[in-house]
Amino acid sequence: MTHYVKAWILALGLILTPAAVSAQDALPAAPGEEASPAVASSDAEAPATEVAPTSGLDPALYTPMKPTEGVGMPVDKGIDFQPQVSETGKEAKWINNAILLPIMTVICLFVLLLLFIVMIRFRRGANPEPSKTTHNTFIEVVWTVIPVLILLVIAVPSISLLAKQFEPAPEDALTVKVTGYQWYWGYSYPDNGDFEIISNMLPEDEAKANGEPFQLAVDNRMVIPVGKPVKMLITGADVIHSFAIPAAWFKLDAVPGRINEKVLQIDEVGVYYGQCSELCGARHGFMPIAVEVLPEDKFNDWVRANGGTVKGDEAAEGEGDDAEAEESASDETTTEGAPADAAAAAN
Repeated sequence: MTHYVKAWILALGLILTPAAVSAQDALPAAPGEEASPAVASSDAEAPATEVAPTSGLDPALYTPMKPTEGVGMPVDKGIDFQPQVSETGKEAKWINNAILLPIMTVICLFVLLLLFIVMIRFRRGANPEPSKTTHNTFIEVVWTVIPVLILLVIAVPSISLLAKQFEPAPEDALTVKVTGYQWYWGYSYPDNGDFEIISNMLPEDEAKANGEPFQLAVDNRMVIPVGKPVKMLITGADVIHSFAIPAAWFKLDAVPGRINEKVLQIDEVGVYYGQCSELCGARHGFMPIAVEVLPEDKFNDWVRANGGTVKGDEAAEGEGDDAEAEESASDETTTEGAPADAAAAAN
């Protein structure tokens, strides 16, 4: 009995103490833009325009896209999945709406009908002498075969969808390494010079000034090209996180000491939001995800704006260096041959 009393006293003490309220505010803030070598600080005095501020990057190369209201984000009183912008997402939503929901509706109505039949037909007043039937071969076969068929109808498209989600990335896929920290995200681009973007949640006033939803808007988004497969390498730096983008039907855990791989391909230009979906500590609810999907040329400009490299640029630079070397060699040859030509002309 003493143990129960102590447990109740301890529980009341934890409930009443203000420490739980102030603990999160006392936590150290996650690194901001200064933690990222590739991104400069944002300009707080930028005028409000149709697009968000440029986050310190060259506006001639990159200007953050303004999100579309209701697309890639939760909506008030929403009861359905978000509009899907990936092939697997569209297929998964079709399976849910065309197969699962009709089957669930029919089963629920059928069970409800059986309940009404039992309550009316087999009530005590209508059956003073209860039935002594113990077996019915036909009914037993029916209630075994029909559930098996239902499970097969569900299993075939579901297993096919699951297999598609974990197909290996093609060789030419862009690689992005995602690292979950307490409590922010890091995005590295090893194919583009291995620069890293640090992404933190924006304060409410900045999010509203940018026309973005609070607690989903971030200072630096993950940017990928539209319609291109992206090999996502996801890991955790401290505890288990989960990288999730509902509009792309994408979710994968970030586990410390392990790299999980999955392909992400978004087929529509836009801004799509997500959140960490694995309880990871006091600020779990404050590490949102924002993915900006751009045409390939604008994606390349964003890479250049962050000090990264683009494969085509490397080839062009090599050709330019070769041309300069040839021109220099030609100039040297002309200079060396000029005195001899002049002497011959004098003679």
